[in-house]
Amino acid sequence: MKISLIGTGSFGTSLSLVLADNGHDVIIYGRNSEVVEEINTKHTNSSYLKEVELPSSIKATVDLNEALTHAQLVVLAVPVKAIRLVTRDMHKLLESLGKKVQIVHVAKGLELGTHLRVSEVIAEETTADTVKDISVLSGPSHAEEVAKRSPTTVSVASAQPEYAKIVQDVFMNNYFRVYDNDDMVGVEIGGALKNIIALSIGVIHGLGFGDNAKAAVITRGLQEIARLGTRMGADPLTFTGLAGMGDLIVTATSMHSRNYRCGIMLSEGKSVEQAQEEMNMVVEGVNTTRAAYELAAEYEVEMPITKVLYQFLFEEMSEEEAIYALMLRERTGETDKLKEVMGKQNKEWTRE
Repeated sequence: MKISLIGTGSFGTSLSLVLADNGHDVIIYGRNSEVVEEINTKHTNSSYLKEVELPSSIKATVDLNEALTHAQLVVLAVPVKAIRLVTRDMHKLLESLGKKVQIVHVAKGLELGTHLRVSEVIAEETTADTVKDISVLSGPSHAEEVAKRSPTTVSVASAQPEYAKIVQDVFMNNYFRVYDNDDMVGVEIGGALKNIIALSIGVIHGLGFGDNAKAAVITRGLQEIARLGTRMGADPLTFTGLAGMGDLIVTATSMHSRNYRCGIMLSEGKSVEQAQEEMNMVVEGVNTTRAAYELAAEYEVEMPITKVLYQFLFEEMSEEEAIYALMLRERTGETDKLKEVMGKQNKEWTRE
């Protein structure tokens, strides 16, 4: 298949390697001419994936029109904040070319202001005349490990199952396994909100707290993700799988995780801007914290970890105040709030 990846970041580049290994005709589009030139001449992307050699069959371009002319399938691998503008540009070019493509995105976050999931943003900026289907590929998958062909397992979800199976077939090989899923909401919410918990775990690690505290926040964080996701229409079982628990574990426990590392830097007194500049990467968990905090209020869902991280990031709450705010909450049952949300959701499903 002819496939174009939009974005020359670490994850998009690592996926290009998977696709090339599978025999597909791959072009990567990026705006940075130096990175594009390096991919074409040296077959490396040292800005984002050090010490990784790319197959020589992978080509790169700074011309979006060229990338879309080439593509049957488009893998959208840009930060959430760029999704709307990039998709809008793609739609215009696809209209002028008179062609339709299948889109699979790998972004993990929510759009600020609108609180929309990434697939919803793409849908707003495209039409059935230019896009056959929008799906999401998500799960525990550090780019650095994918690029080294380390065994990795992820999920793909679409509102149209037949297109999810196409993505599954396109990506699947002996080190990259893909499960299909029909819960688009759950897969996207799980991928977005786990970054909030990973940021929190990074702060906790930086403050010197141990494994007990980390395990508690990861576990309670999964409950928060499930509460909001279920309230938004997701299947609760999705959060026990790859796009929920799996992605949360890998993102909240590894130095490969930019959100985890950012949390550590924040605990050392660095600003979000300083942390992102040092890593040369976007930390999606920061904007997602604001969006999820606002969504929790909209859906009337309790998300104490998200609330405390929001106050720490945007309202200058101190580290000590944040820890005590979490530890000194009122007594409650471990699953009471989730059961309450599921009860409300079941009533709504029954009415519908």
